[in-house]
Amino acid sequence: MANHALVVGASGIVGSAVARLLADEKWPVAGLARRPLAEAGVTQISADLLEPSALGAALSGLAPTHVYLTTWARQASEAENIRVNAQMIRNVLEAVRSSSTVRHVALVTGLKHYLGPFEAYGKGALPQTPFREEQGRLNVENFYYAQEDELFAAAARDGFNWSVHRPHTITGVAVGNAMNLATTLAVYASICRFTGRPFRFPGSEVQWNSLTDMTDARQLAKHLHWASTTPAAANEAFNVVNGDVFRWSWMWQRIAEWFGIEAAPFEREPAPLEQQMATDAGVWQEMAERFGLAETDISQLISPWHTDADLGRPIEVVTDMSKSRRLGFLDYQASDQAFFDVFASLRARKLIP
Repeated sequence: MANHALVVGASGIVGSAVARLLADEKWPVAGLARRPLAEAGVTQISADLLEPSALGAALSGLAPTHVYLTTWARQASEAENIRVNAQMIRNVLEAVRSSSTVRHVALVTGLKHYLGPFEAYGKGALPQTPFREEQGRLNVENFYYAQEDELFAAAARDGFNWSVHRPHTITGVAVGNAMNLATTLAVYASICRFTGRPFRFPGSEVQWNSLTDMTDARQLAKHLHWASTTPAAANEAFNVVNGDVFRWSWMWQRIAEWFGIEAAPFEREPAPLEQQMATDAGVWQEMAERFGLAETDISQLISPWHTDADLGRPIEVVTDMSKSRRLGFLDYQASDQAFFDVFASLRARKLIP
């Protein structure tokens, strides 16, 4: 049977990159989202993952061989994260069950598998870095674990293969995304240049000085494609990062140079963006009008809470990818260039000046 993809969350950072890659590979691709975005070669489907009947009707007649689960919905507590996000996975896998065509389902989670959920982020007993896939679950509630359990149960029931993908912070372009560090930093740098405010690193001294890594959405898309079509990678969990490491003390200067501003000296104390940007909606609207930007609502572009969580961590976060390398995934992406590519794309789309 020819490959036919269903990308769940196709309007997001990861989903749009996956759909684009598979369409370029000449796969028939269906992109599922509540608010689909036009993408060449992708058949867009609109449905709410929390409404089983409507979801089943939207996917009826579809016969996917590969399903890519790239979405989640942030809730007010981890208990609600577990309930809602597990239900979304369960509803999708139930909706495609009747086709009897699914051969592989790939689930995107992340490093909160090792770090814990936002309510207990980086606290308690954590695994030693670099994080490796054989390190077990933390003894805390975590919606990633609930999503995995839904995937494993459906795979055992319906006989398809699976893969779990654990990226670090993802860089890419998507308007209205709940976790978007690169776009948040691009908007922040643009505001600093426009207003003359210092371009201050918002995070902790540990993050400023320690080694870290990241995941380009295009690198993650390649990894999803690889794992879902490589027999040796079936039924495995994988870390996935760009393949390089850096310190934010270096990367902050690189970002400042791209925007033509000076990086402010690090002051050893965090300067959270949620505070720095709390009153920037009016500034952004003024900038949007002056420069003819396509998005006047700053809330559609930035997620300072998420950027603060990542850059404020009091621990080193480095990820091991040896497992993927051993099985044949050798792609690499320079992280500074990943940032620059996002910035250039945002500027080309008139999302930043």
